[in-house]
Amino acid sequence: MHKIKKRKIDEFYLSEERLEILNGEIVGMASPSPAHAMASGNIFGEFHHFLKGKRCRVFTETDIHLEYEWNVFRPDVMIICNPEQITDKRISGTPDLVVEVLSPSTTNYDRTTKKDIYEKYGVKELWIVTPKEKAIEVYLLKDGAYKLDFAYTDFEPSEETEEHYRLEITTTLYGDDFKIKLTDIFES
Repeated sequence: MHKIKKRKIDEFYLSEERLEILNGEIVGMASPSPAHAMASGNIFGEFHHFLKGKRCRVFTETDIHLEYEWNVFRPDVMIICNPEQITDKRISGTPDLVVEVLSPSTTNYDRTTKKDIYEKYGVKELWIVTPKEKAIEVYLLKDGAYKLDFAYTDFEPSEETEEHYRLEITTTLYGDDFKIKLTDIFES
């Protein structure tokens, strides 16, 4: 991630670069690696299939405006359950669930600054996905702050880790009705 000279907001939307606005500053984003693209695509596909015929919608690489001209992000995957937030050009307001797939150049940004902003604006559930480690951390918003609900990883459990080892991820939005196998996200 690198800072780009401040531009007018209209120029932001005309740019072909991968950009976001963080606290009023335009920042450039890294192009996704094949592992990054595969993980986010697989998560999107699972949500897309599950949400057919339901009120909520899943999006990928779509701008969300948490504050116009101040915080504009493009999460890897997000779920919106309020159809009034969806316009022709963007999503306005807080997603219900956000998935951020980490890249080496954005890891710190996604884990700190972006996570803090998602928390501030009330994103109910945040998934941080690390393709290299085949791991997913699920954070739930409780009393206005994120709490780590569970860390999922694709490793063989030992007797000590068995109780902390899960092969399927669920979401609080849909209870146990929705499950994604880690092997389906991080397929080789």
